[in-house]
Amino acid sequence: MNAVIIAVLVMVGLSLARVSVVFALVVGALVGGLVGGLSIEDTLSAFNEGVGGGAQVALAYATLGAFAVAISRSGLPDLLARRLIGMLGQEATEARQATVKALLLTAVLLVSISSQNLIPVHIAFIPILIPPLLKVMNQLRLDRRAVACALTFGLTAPYMLLPAGFGAIFLNDILLANINRAGDVLGLEITRGMVPMAMAVPVGGMALGLAVALFISYRKPREYQALDLATTNVPHHHPESDAEPHTLGLVMAGVAIVAALGIQLWTGSMVLGGLVGFALLSVGGIFKWREADDLFTSGMRMMALIGFIMISASGFAAVMNATGHIDTLVQSSFDIIGDNRGLAALIMLLVGLFITLGIGSSFSTIPIIAAIFVPLAVQFGFSPLATVALVGTAAALGDAGSPASDSTLGPTSGLNVDRQHDHIWDSVVPTFLHYNIPLIAFGWAAAMLF
Repeated sequence: MNAVIIAVLVMVGLSLARVSVVFALVVGALVGGLVGGLSIEDTLSAFNEGVGGGAQVALAYATLGAFAVAISRSGLPDLLARRLIGMLGQEATEARQATVKALLLTAVLLVSISSQNLIPVHIAFIPILIPPLLKVMNQLRLDRRAVACALTFGLTAPYMLLPAGFGAIFLNDILLANINRAGDVLGLEITRGMVPMAMAVPVGGMALGLAVALFISYRKPREYQALDLATTNVPHHHPESDAEPHTLGLVMAGVAIVAALGIQLWTGSMVLGGLVGFALLSVGGIFKWREADDLFTSGMRMMALIGFIMISASGFAAVMNATGHIDTLVQSSFDIIGDNRGLAALIMLLVGLFITLGIGSSFSTIPIIAAIFVPLAVQFGFSPLATVALVGTAAALGDAGSPASDSTLGPTSGLNVDRQHDHIWDSVVPTFLHYNIPLIAFGWAAAMLF
């Protein structure tokens, strides 16, 4: 058996059994390494070398968590929640609730889309925006799985289609460049205009999945308990903070948010942006200086699990690469196909799903997939557009529904602040069903049509 398949099956199986995702990734990596012919020492060595790749993202999550806690002390989140609750009115009729639900989901979707292309902050907005809205979602009895699907769609679909922000990096700097590099000796050349055109069909499948999630799967009300949020569960939290927020606190919160996002855009560092925002709130008197350590620790604790998952995922990916079984998986799959182009396209997408499901990042898996898939696509006679659709869709499968992807970890980090949103069953499984299945179907259709 192939080490990559076994490792991913072990990881996913343990995760679905509600075992910690960190433990599942570590065990999956160990099993995969041993099956792949590595010794226990070599497996651990590869894992340890790989974990450094996730350290920066983990630190960014921790810093943003601390910033989110500090923002909660300014009164801005409470004010935002009260205004939205006020929109429901005293009677909170079904029609009024439906209107506010639609406005809330639309706002979340638009903000997450703009976080990829217009203001490329990626997941940095989630710990700041989502926790304050949980009170409103509870009152609306809004199924958080619908919110998770809206967030994940906004975090993945735009960069697959629109060549701006992260989309410019994904479509031009990574997808286009790697396909042309792999196809250079084969006479295959892709132009910039081809890439969004080829990816439009798979993205259309994701849009259909989003519509099904919002209007069918998770339309019914779901009850949640009115629990305290982790962002308010910090030492020295004063009862008077429930009063109307001070103007200074609101102004400083606004300035800190703008500064944090501005610094991130300027330097490209979420860590520095979060630290600057935290420091501005401290200088503005939102919390006392002696409370800073408690607030920072509370925020880091809130994001600790997400950070450890990202670190473990990097180690898992390193072990899979060290086994050399990614190449073997692809080659052995095509040895039994013959000259059936339809079956070849389906096998490509399914192999891509297994590769990216464990690694959890389309950006980092395209170099691996393109180097293997482009020669095979040329061999089977796929057109340039079909080749782009196959490689791009196979890579995107990892972001859309992987337990280790920041496109599912990000939504969980905001929706699980009160511990009522399970990462696997409320984020990963819904996004896998509504996005990965349509991606495979529409990616295959694109390969056949083009």
